[in-house]
Amino acid sequence: MPELRGLLTLSNELLKDVLDCIEADPDRTVNIDRRAYLSVESFRLPSLPEPSRAQDIGNFRLVCRRFAEIAIPYQFAKLATRFSRHGLERLDKICSHSHLAKHTRKFSYLVPYFYVEGREQIEQLLESRGAHHRFLDPSLFRKKADDQRRILHTKEDARILGKAMAAFVSLQHVQILRVQDEADRMLLDMMEGSALPRAAMLDLKWTPACIHATSTIAQALLHSRSPFSRFSGPMMNSQSALVIKDRIPQTVSLLASRLTCLELHFDDSEALNERMRAASLLFKTVFSAAKNLQAVHVGFPSRSPLDLGLEEIFHGVQWEKLRAFGIQSWRLDADEIVQLARRHRTVLRGLRLRDVQLREGSMWKDVLAMLRSEMDQLDWVSLRRVDYSKHFDELWADSMEIVDGSLEGSESDNEDDFPAHFSVAGSDNDRDDGIDFDSEDEHSLADTDQGPDANEIALSPNTTASLPFCTCSRSSDPASADDLGDNGIFVLYQQRKMWEQWVIGRCPEHSCT
Repeated sequence: MPELRGLLTLSNELLKDVLDCIEADPDRTVNIDRRAYLSVESFRLPSLPEPSRAQDIGNFRLVCRRFAEIAIPYQFAKLATRFSRHGLERLDKICSHSHLAKHTRKFSYLVPYFYVEGREQIEQLLESRGAHHRFLDPSLFRKKADDQRRILHTKEDARILGKAMAAFVSLQHVQILRVQDEADRMLLDMMEGSALPRAAMLDLKWTPACIHATSTIAQALLHSRSPFSRFSGPMMNSQSALVIKDRIPQTVSLLASRLTCLELHFDDSEALNERMRAASLLFKTVFSAAKNLQAVHVGFPSRSPLDLGLEEIFHGVQWEKLRAFGIQSWRLDADEIVQLARRHRTVLRGLRLRDVQLREGSMWKDVLAMLRSEMDQLDWVSLRRVDYSKHFDELWADSMEIVDGSLEGSESDNEDDFPAHFSVAGSDNDRDDGIDFDSEDEHSLADTDQGPDANEIALSPNTTASLPFCTCSRSSDPASADDLGDNGIFVLYQQRKMWEQWVIGRCPEHSCT
């Protein structure tokens, strides 16, 4: 076959170009100091590969040994495993082959709700609702519940995870994600519409699932001496932090010392302030031990801002290598933000202040003025849905949902980047987690080295201006923070977009150096 012989003569580089047309280059990722990193690399859920693409990669690997080796990273560089019998068996097989496992750099652990009780009532529930959908076969739910119970009893998940973490010698990034399949979603919807008490039928809970997954992953990473350095938990349960604090305190400190990137989003609002205050010492242990952190994000549900002081979580820790810092949904004084930013003024490249509500007596213009004048290295800032605490509460009194631009304007962002097979539930009983998976971060002009204003003279952040010159007269931006239109009462969509640009649009001559 002359066509095949010609294909075999192609260089490895050209063959990789062919594979890039089928599947994205596994080596191509977003840098942690970029605005898009949180949405693209950490909080975006892994999408299911299209069957045709997966088949194409598989067929490519069947051509010969050389092709098989070249295509391995395209199949195994990013690996997602579900907490289920089938998912764990597949993981066990993969990590039993070192030539495959050595390519895994990102591991996503997909954890479903745990069936806590009431399995025997599933059939009664379905019959009472007249359900005959193929997804709602009672035997399916009983099998899933029995599988979960068997895995927990035999500790098979802990064994396989430990084996996998040891086999993944190139592992960099670990995620724990909540997953909800179509059958569970339909069952939960049906339960919400049932007149029978929920506890008498079935109890699906995320809290025990999150606690178990976090504990087993932590132990596996520690005992395997994994080289990982990044952890993302975009759907964490606040109760899990308290359990970890009590169960594995030494593990937390040892694992934290390896981290360069940590992103946590707590998506339950029940007793949030009390639980976070109780976990304050755990955060101090983690952040004090994580001396090499380059990126940090701690967030809470948009509907329920945390009402604790910033330093009750961060404890005045200063990270010498920090490049990107983010918080979401917090009630704060302006001075708290200023002091934390000031500690990192010479190193910070990106600052995310999503859903931050300033308390009475504080004004956003004071924060913005400091960021513009003192943050020498800042390339981008995100002010999505920032507001004032009193105005936020007034809006919530009349609405069950707060969206950016609720007063004026609109976003072009896509708020629903979740694949249909993943859960978007905010807690066990609420489906608003407030996590942003939006295209604003991915395509923002503020996420480029050239800055946010294409019409301005822009210098790359890596380029030093040897002869600073004034650009004040060439800019249409407000001359000072007093001209930003901050009334101390509410923030409009147009305002916060302009504020983001103003903070970064420093004059090379008159900005503080």
